[in-house]
Amino acid sequence: MSKPPSKQLLHLVFGGEMVTPDSSEFKNLSALDIIGIYPDYNSALTAWRAKAQATVDNAQMRYFVVHLHKLLEPEPR
Repeated sequence: MSKPPSKQLLHLVFGGEMVTPDSSEFKNLSALDIIGIYPDYNSALTAWRAKAQATVDNAQMRYFVVHLHKLLEPEPR
């Protein structure tokens, strides 16, 4: 028996250098690093981990996982 395909839950991974390590303001918006769009959270988390680990020596670099599926189909209130 094959299992039905899982629902596509898109996630965006991106980041860049912050103004200060504790802020959420990017130093240069034109230099944002767009890692990619992934079909599920686990794939996005793997990409996020790899990029965050590669930039661990720069305290001002931060990467984020954005749940695009929540923006495309918001939950009713």
